[in-house]
Amino acid sequence: MGQAISVQLAADGHRVAVMDVNAEAAEKAVAEIQSAGGTAVAVAVDVSDESAVIDGFNVVRDVFGPVEILVTSAAIAGFTRFDKITLEEWNRYLAVNLTGTFLCARAGLSDMVAAGWGRIVTISSAAGQQGAPRQGHYSATKGGVIAMTKTIALDYARKGITANTVPPFVIDSPMLRHQQQEGKLPPTEHLTMAIPAGRLGAGADVAAVCSFLCSEAAGYVNGQVIGVNGGAVV
Repeated sequence: MGQAISVQLAADGHRVAVMDVNAEAAEKAVAEIQSAGGTAVAVAVDVSDESAVIDGFNVVRDVFGPVEILVTSAAIAGFTRFDKITLEEWNRYLAVNLTGTFLCARAGLSDMVAAGWGRIVTISSAAGQQGAPRQGHYSATKGGVIAMTKTIALDYARKGITANTVPPFVIDSPMLRHQQQEGKLPPTEHLTMAIPAGRLGAGADVAAVCSFLCSEAAGYVNGQVIGVNGGAVV
């Protein structure tokens, strides 16, 4: 999803900084953007590390100037029965999914406040809206992302900044296919039975919504939960 969103925002004419704990993945996204004529830079960042986030945003400022748009999509996901979740596992999910989103939003907001304009889009999850079996840790973090995004929207609306969240349902991605291979998720034909649209979502589906939310045209859309789920969550 992060790669698709980055490519779409570059196609919209934005200069894009691709942050990822996996430097190779970030470089891959940048290469795709540049091959299409866009402008992008890769920045290796562990979003759960406060100093790394601060340093990463400073790199972006050095290259592109103040931050105007932020889309947060870094996350980890997995399956553990609730009573088997260790405190270490719980804290790791919180650190990446929720604290990582907080650190990035906090790092970008100062530039947006100074400019009197900004767009923040967080990628949450349908699991944060309705829960998910064996994903108590993941669901809790994504529910937190939804609530935090709404609070940012309330706090900064009069500063010209919008904050919205996009909770996808089941998106075809390397993470999904890996979980299927490990037997943690059923085959695609079974997953699509729960989706009225009859197919898995694609990164491009999420990117299209982000494209609008990051635009000037979305200035009156704020604090909203805009699902990309094929009708699976209504």
